Amino acid sequence: MKGTIISLFVFLCFLPPLSAQQQVSEEITIEELRGHVTFLASEELQGRRAGTEGAHAAADYIREQFRLAGVRLLAEEGFQDFRIVTGVRAGDDCMMTVAGEPAEVREDFLPLAFSGQLPLDAPVRFAGFGFDFESPAGEWRDYDGLDVAGSWVLVLRGSPDDDSGEYEAYTSLLKKAMVARDHGAAGVLFVAGPAFESDDRPVPLQHQRQESSMNIPVLSITRRLAEYLLSDRNVEELEQELIASRQPVRTECDGHVKARVSLIEESVTGRNVLGIIEGNDPRLQDEYVILGAHYDHLGLGGPRSGSRRPDTVAVHYGADDNASGVASVIEIGERIALQGGMQRSVILAAFDAEEMGLLGSKHLTANPPVDLARTALMCNFDMVGRFRENTNTLSVGGTGTADGLIELLQEAGDEAGLELAMSPEGYGPSDHAAFYAEDIPVLFFFTGVHDDYHTPFDTADRLNYAGQKRVSDFVYDVVAAVTRRDEALRFTESGPKSRPATSQRFKVTLGIMPDVSSSSGTGLRVDAVVDGRPASLGGMQKGDVIISMDGKPVNGVYEYMNRLSDFEPGQRISIEVQRDEETVILIVDL
Repeated sequence: MKGTIISLFVFLCFLPPLSAQQQVSEEITIEELRGHVTFLASEELQGRRAGTEGAHAAADYIREQFRLAGVRLLAEEGFQDFRIVTGVRAGDDCMMTVAGEPAEVREDFLPLAFSGQLPLDAPVRFAGFGFDFESPAGEWRDYDGLDVAGSWVLVLRGSPDDDSGEYEAYTSLLKKAMVARDHGAAGVLFVAGPAFESDDRPVPLQHQRQESSMNIPVLSITRRLAEYLLSDRNVEELEQELIASRQPVRTECDGHVKARVSLIEESVTGRNVLGIIEGNDPRLQDEYVILGAHYDHLGLGGPRSGSRRPDTVAVHYGADDNASGVASVIEIGERIALQGGMQRSVILAAFDAEEMGLLGSKHLTANPPVDLARTALMCNFDMVGRFRENTNTLSVGGTGTADGLIELLQEAGDEAGLELAMSPEGYGPSDHAAFYAEDIPVLFFFTGVHDDYHTPFDTADRLNYAGQKRVSDFVYDVVAAVTRRDEALRFTESGPKSRPATSQRFKVTLGIMPDVSSSSGTGLRVDAVVDGRPASLGGMQKGDVIISMDGKPVNGVYEYMNRLSDFEPGQRISIEVQRDEETVILIVDL
């Protein structure tokens, strides 16, 4: 990594001045588009993974391009920084004794990423697979007749081997820990039997961004440690009996477990780049059109990066995804600025951390530099560099999010000689979704997925810059038409405001868009409520923080999903929400 930073530093130091690299002009040109993409998708920027030196160099470049065009910078000299939690590790003060014997962190035990950090010294109870459910195939109640209040609960990972998937909804470690906590357990110890995992080692400590703390300690321990606690049985015997009988097994545990959990979050700085071109009509200049695109990508790829080649560690250049979108935003913004602006003000936004879950755009909508309620339209560019001349088609999403958008687009498309494949839905897997959730009309411009998507082969030489210029000129015309309207576009809801649930685990839905980026550890914020769905009919409002469902706590989106998986159609539940300074109980029919 040190060598990468040095080479990047040398690369930046010996570049000619940015003004010499990119000639500013009133027209969108193929050469300028190619120049922007070539820089952003260069080897030296190392794939622009959010928070890295390469991503920050990209942000510097984008800000400089805004300056050269005369765009006024917003936020802190054009940068809007935010924190991205990228990992978690066990602190040096983690400790554990089992039956009085000290255990070694990382070798004998590890906390889970969602573990609480309260110390606990308590006896241990064995709760089998930690199940407590009833399903069409039967029921399994490991906690019936078992008093675990104030105790550690020792739970086996996994489930009986069942190809039917009968146990799939109940086997996640978070689900099992929630069940234990619901029964009064003060802490959870997970151990893997040899049928589940032949290696005797703790679960690796892996951070998942949406997970929040359980508020009780949750640890993974080795079988060797568990044997100290079991009176007259061993883990393998208990696992085999549970698999064979498919019903709870009781056994006694001896001794206390004393533990202290320390988790240290690792984070990087994400950075949105923001600028504004003030409107030239005094009546309309306090209304806005936002042109946005994300500039981050997958870095060097590898496992858990989002790469479609997860076994390959190499620069993922991200030329189409999404250096192309950023280049179009720069060039359209430059054209608007050098021509003296438009009637309404135009905001240019380059988002960071889109690939991590729309973190940059969600941060902007939560911390807007202007009044978002006065936004006439948000245009999102994501992968606009592979225009296919043989089809002459541009995909445009969000066309149903405002009255009159379809007609406006058709007129501009006819003028540009483009075939438009229009989709009315406002939600989509890119940054415009964050604005749609705020009741802002959106348009999503996209030239299509290709074989190089999320691979190291998405390089600058493979883009169709002439086609990208056609797309950029077309969007300029669309923006011009929107900004000169006497009346602002009127938002209309068009489709759900979150990704539809596809898992068979969920028999019901509330009809909300949860804040998946939150890691506050307390409750789950509701980003949007869909009219006519159970949450809306029960009185839930955007901005509510769900604290509990049916009397059981909810901390983060994973706990929310696990709670939701327990409910049945037609069931009436209570939901406790925090609304500003008030706690409100809602009754919701599913």
